Amino acid sequence: MLNGWGCGETHLGAYGAKTRVKGDWLVPLPATMSAREAMSIGTAGYTAMLAVMALEGHGLTPERGPIAVTGAAGGVGSVAVAILAKRGFTVHAVTGRSQEADYLKSLGAAEIVERKELAGPAKPLAKERWAGAVDSVGSTTLANLLSMTRYGGAVAACGLAGGMDLPTSVAPFILRGVCLYGIDSVMCPLERRKTAWKRLETDLDRQKLAAMTTEIGLSDVPKVAADILNGQVRGRIVVKIG
Repeated sequence: MLNGWGCGETHLGAYGAKTRVKGDWLVPLPATMSAREAMSIGTAGYTAMLAVMALEGHGLTPERGPIAVTGAAGGVGSVAVAILAKRGFTVHAVTGRSQEADYLKSLGAAEIVERKELAGPAKPLAKERWAGAVDSVGSTTLANLLSMTRYGGAVAACGLAGGMDLPTSVAPFILRGVCLYGIDSVMCPLERRKTAWKRLETDLDRQKLAAMTTEIGLSDVPKVAADILNGQVRGRIVVKIG
C-alpha cells in the first residue's frame, strides 16, 4: 500500500485504478488487514499512529494523565481517539461539533471538550491540564494546548486546519519542559512507516474503525471533498474505484 510521497500532489494518479510508483514507496499490507481496512485507516489514520508513537516515545503512559485530541471528529482525530483509548489512555476529545459527542465517546473518549476553550489568545502558561496532546489544528489551538500541557509533557502536531501560525511563547518549553513533536507522514522513512502499520494492526479496534468509516463512489469525491473543507464530515471515507 501507499501513503504520502506526494501522491495526488506532485505525483498524479491517487484515485487511479492502477498507477506506476517507486517500489521503495510501498509498505506491505499487514497480514490480518484487508485492503479496505488499510484504506479506511488511510494517511490520516497512519498519521495518527505516528503521533501516538511520538507521545509514547516521549515516555507518556496512561498513569501520567489525560491526552487531548483536537479535531477529534475528523480523520486523524477519530483514529487517534480510538488508538489512545485502546492503549489505556484517558482521552479528552476536543471538537466544535457538540452533536458528535456520542460518536466520540463510542470511540473511547472519556470527556468532550468544547473547541472554544482553546480558541482565545493563549497565555504564556495556563493551568496544567493534559499530559500530552495530538493536534491537527495548529495556530491558536496548538498555542493553548502547549500552555496547558503538564510539566514534562508533549504535544504531537500533525495538522494546520486552523492555520500555519503559532502565537505562543517559549514559556511552556523552558519553564515546564514541554516538547513539541512535528509529525510528518508524507516523507516519513520506510522503517518507521512499517512500524506504524504493524502497530495499527494490533492497536486499532477494527469494529471502531468500521464504525467511523463511510464508503463512497469515485463520482462522489468532489462533493465530499467540499464537505471535508467545510468541516461537515466525520471519521474516515473510503473511495470505491470501479
